[in-house]
Amino acid sequence: MMNLTTRRILQICLAVICLITFAPSARCQWTAPTPEELKMTSQPEAPGAPAVYLFKEEITDDSLHDWSVYVRLKVLTERGKEYANVELRQYEVTNWESAGGYTVKDIQGRTIHPDGTIIPFTGKPFEKLVEKGQGVKEMAKVFTLPDVEVGSIIEYRYHLRYDDNNFIAPEWLIQSDLFTRKAHYLWRPTGDQLITKGEHGEQVTSAIAWAPILPVGTAIKQTRMPPTSTTPGGQLILELNMQNVPAVPDEEYMPPIKSLSYRVMFYYSPYTSIDDYWKNEGKGWSKTTDKFIGPNDKVAAAVRDLTAGATTQDQKLRKIYAAVMQLDNTAFDRDHSATEDKAQGLNPPKSTDDIWERKRGTDDQLAELFVAMARAAGMKAYIMFVTDRDHSLFNRSYASFSQLDDEIAIVNVDGKEQYFDPGQRYCPYGHLAWKHTLAAGIRQIDGGTELSGAPGESYKDSTIKRVADLKVDDQGAAAGTVTLSWTGAAALKWRQAHLLGDDTSLHHDLREALEHLLPGGTDIELDSIEHLEDYEQPLTVNFDVKGQIAASTGKRLIIPGDLFEMNATPAFPHEKRDIAVYFEYPYTAMDAVRITYPPTLSLESQPATANLPFGQTAVYTMSSKTTPNSVTMYRNLLSGEIAYPPAQYPDLRAFYTRFETKDQEPIVLKAAVQSAGN
Repeated sequence: MMNLTTRRILQICLAVICLITFAPSARCQWTAPTPEELKMTSQPEAPGAPAVYLFKEEITDDSLHDWSVYVRLKVLTERGKEYANVELRQYEVTNWESAGGYTVKDIQGRTIHPDGTIIPFTGKPFEKLVEKGQGVKEMAKVFTLPDVEVGSIIEYRYHLRYDDNNFIAPEWLIQSDLFTRKAHYLWRPTGDQLITKGEHGEQVTSAIAWAPILPVGTAIKQTRMPPTSTTPGGQLILELNMQNVPAVPDEEYMPPIKSLSYRVMFYYSPYTSIDDYWKNEGKGWSKTTDKFIGPNDKVAAAVRDLTAGATTQDQKLRKIYAAVMQLDNTAFDRDHSATEDKAQGLNPPKSTDDIWERKRGTDDQLAELFVAMARAAGMKAYIMFVTDRDHSLFNRSYASFSQLDDEIAIVNVDGKEQYFDPGQRYCPYGHLAWKHTLAAGIRQIDGGTELSGAPGESYKDSTIKRVADLKVDDQGAAAGTVTLSWTGAAALKWRQAHLLGDDTSLHHDLREALEHLLPGGTDIELDSIEHLEDYEQPLTVNFDVKGQIAASTGKRLIIPGDLFEMNATPAFPHEKRDIAVYFEYPYTAMDAVRITYPPTLSLESQPATANLPFGQTAVYTMSSKTTPNSVTMYRNLLSGEIAYPPAQYPDLRAFYTRFETKDQEPIVLKAAVQSAGN
């Protein structure tokens, strides 16, 4: 038997091995499950939840350039077993000017059954390519925890190692799709003041700051450790402990939850106030942008040729816009990487002259080219840098350009500023893609920059028209045509889908979209597509259809009053709501369905005329027109607002319920009365 001294030495060695093998935040032992955790079958605060986080921990240690993550999760239902499939993202920056990113290391995991049986993860994660873009490659390490069943506890931990030359301020994403019992977040920064790379490449002395979105009464704990030789000012530790964090709401028509869920966004800033940050960094951004824009000789010469014969600023700008729209937009047409440019002997573009000469560019580069050309034509033109409100909202208190996504253009045309989106292929002249409307960010102005917001658009700018012209027989079978037509945001969606796919995928998706509207089993044949690339015209798709549209009840046929709404489900099934309702864009939807029937049938009834307003923001109407052998139903919905606060939800839900009920009222045809002698 070993003596006490020998045993103590071995224990010390084992502890040292643990410290060497794992980063300080990793643990040599897993957390032992409690009897309550092993037995639990539900979480009272989250009824029906597929799983619940028992514990989540994230520790960032700048001295090691390391993030360590630890997750304990309880599986409560069959659907919860999906959380055994884990995908961890990592990325690499590979452009010519810089390199960096972070990699996933030291993955460990295990499964614990309700009876306490432990099954360690012994497999090897495999890597898959998530996305490869211009100068960035995103990969994922994927693995599945073993033998997971309902009632299992799954645990895993890993490290994210980031480049030694970079400081990456963490972002604590506290809310997730699951209820979290306990969470712990900690950051050991290298110091209060550090030399970092600024937004535009310059070296600056930065202080740590943060923009929290936290429950009332919750605060980040700041601790100052005693000075040491490596931290003469004392180690600053920032820490947050959370308990009973609700899951992110999952409701219909939600705003970008990324901007509303509990989180803490850290950043480095050399400025003492938010206003100073945006003023000074905006100045640097504008200067860098203007240097690229110019305009220089090649752009100026191109503008002279393009605008020859145009007599007004609007005419000139329309020609410039059309020319930019014809260029290869690498954000949509294909993934043309910096590596391809290098293989062709091309350096990174230094000005809009290079973009025009190569006849291709990114979405932002084409926006800058459009501004350069407008300036060359003698107009005041500016760039605005905005968030993409499809996934986030601008947060003025978060002093970082990283929250800004896309560039749009502002041009003063005949004394009035107009907004343009030349980086969005097929976006009509004088309009913005919906994700850039009502988006906020920073814009150039004469002599500087300012925080600003982009305008919205009218419900008239985006229309959806659905027209059916069908002949029905006395058994309820119908044949005829359906025409779908879109303008504005609705049309842009389909046009850009075609850019990212091909004719086959577009035809498939269009047919599938109509299949979801019409009765099951309807035969649908796509006949023609009009104005697919003519973004100033409505995109129109014509179909030939045939199938059973009516239900037979003795001597009557029951036909949906609006054939396009027969499969619709309630937009707002929940009685209560805590988050604002958020639509993508205002729009007008117009349906016309004509049913022509044979002499053996007659019209018994059709939905009554309706006019249902919702304040000054929306209105629904239904009306009909009849002839001796046909009935045509007209349904219109005008939606002029994109956001409704929770206080308005009950009234909004009642409005939708009223017209959704109206949509389901039927057309009734009955057997015609035969005249004497027939």
